This record gives sequence, structure tokens and C-alpha cells, in this order.
Amino acid sequence: MSSFQIAETKTFIKSKKKLDQKLYRKIIEIVYPQLKTNPFYGPNIKKLKDNLEGIYRYRLGNYRLFYLIENEQLIVMIVDFKHRQSAYS
Repeated sequence: MSSFQIAETKTFIKSKKKLDQKLYRKIIEIVYPQLKTNPFYGPNIKKLKDNLEGIYRYRLGNYRLFYLIENEQLIVMIVDFKHRQSAYS
């Protein structure tokens, strides 16, 4: 399997400015390498359903990282990052 590239949307870039630096470092060092290898499957990865069809989420404790996969271009688009209480509303 080829390696995926990571792309961050403007929405995610705005929300990452509010993030704790430790949490963002965790995203860069742990989450991104896993998503580059296999964004479809993992212990913290789940494909969402219904009106969120096509979006995946990565669970980081009480936070959720949402992303889309563009399989043809091998790109993982990081869409947003939210606390779990407000993530699905």
C-alpha cells in the first residue's frame, strides 16, 4: 500500500490554534504517521454513518479528529478537531 499525504483544511488550521501544544504534538507524532500508513483501519479509527457518510474519525481521549480520504490522490484531508461533547452536534 502506498503512503498517503496529509492535508489540513482551513477549518482545522483555525481549531488547531486553540489546541494544547502537547495534544498537537501527539497528532503530529502518533496520529499522522498512522493515517499515512492506513487511514481506513485502526483501534481509534471509525467510519461515520448517516449524514456524516464518508467522514472518518480518530479518537484521541476526549477529542475527535475528523478526516476525509481521497483514495485516488492518496490524500487524507484533516477536516476538524473537536471535544467529544460538541463533536457530533
